[in-house]
Amino acid sequence: MSTRVLRTPGGGLSLRVTPRAAIVVALLAIAVFFLGAVSMTTGDYPLSVGEVIQTLFGFGDRSTEFIVTTLRLPRLLTALLVGGALAVSGAILQSLSGNPLGSPDFIGFTEGAAAGALLTIIVVHGGMLQVSLGALVGGVVTAGLIALLALKGGVHTFRLILVGIGVNAMLLAFNSYLITRASWQDGLAAQAWLVGGLNGRGWEHVGPVAIAIAVLLPPAFVYGRRLSLLEMGDDSAKGLGVPVQRSRVVLLGVSVGLCSIATAAAGPIAFLALAAPQLAKRLTRSSGPGLAAAALMGMLLLVTSDLITQQFLAGLPVGLVTGAIGGLYLAWLLVSRRGVSRAAR
Repeated sequence: MSTRVLRTPGGGLSLRVTPRAAIVVALLAIAVFFLGAVSMTTGDYPLSVGEVIQTLFGFGDRSTEFIVTTLRLPRLLTALLVGGALAVSGAILQSLSGNPLGSPDFIGFTEGAAAGALLTIIVVHGGMLQVSLGALVGGVVTAGLIALLALKGGVHTFRLILVGIGVNAMLLAFNSYLITRASWQDGLAAQAWLVGGLNGRGWEHVGPVAIAIAVLLPPAFVYGRRLSLLEMGDDSAKGLGVPVQRSRVVLLGVSVGLCSIATAAAGPIAFLALAAPQLAKRLTRSSGPGLAAAALMGMLLLVTSDLITQQFLAGLPVGLVTGAIGGLYLAWLLVSRRGVSRAAR
């Protein structure tokens, strides 16, 4: 399918659209909406779609209102926001690094957020809100440290990835040390948080993530249009008028912010930032990162995983299911790359 360019009447704004990518985005949006409806209507207290709609407009009874607006809706919105944020964060990092393994899970951002949360749980004995703030601060501080260590004549993503992997290993050891020094109660709480989950998520988790996404997604999509040019190399991007270093700093900042706020809300959700962008890219067959498709794929994977845990795994943390999906994705990625390598010989 050929690419089409849509322009405003005055020609001041243009948008390049690939029909296949547009169809995939539409189908992903429909799937997310359908699974969201399933999530709102199924559970220990099944409800019809009509009862959910009536309750959302303020015409439900008190028990239905509690189930819909206090239990299910904030959980669903947290899943959608966290899934979208992690997927966009991963898509940006994978594009900047030119590596499908370039993910916040591997280069220290997620472990940094986990270190902040563990310090809050074990040292400060903070509550849910304090843990979320600790995770946010930990992720941002870690990203700043990695950027400083990797900064030499500008932001170079290859060096950033290598430094990030080293920092990630050190933070993993530090987090393990914290757990070994904690009391058994704090150790259990810390280990439960490290798995990542949506149990008990309420409106206090939805608000901060929604605000952060409303602030960070516009620059992500504006500067995301330059990712395809940056993938061509610095010299080519500069030749096409792209301010390379400024674009990378802004995109890295957006990626770190999205990853940190998502981890603060739901804990470290394993492999979502790694798998969602690649799955979306393969569906759209796009040469660029495709941030909209990646965001919807992240939402779809997390809502689906949460439904599986609720219906079949007695409410276990959703991070267990995303970890299993990520493991399958890595195995498939290795097999497919080995096939490509053999064909190239």
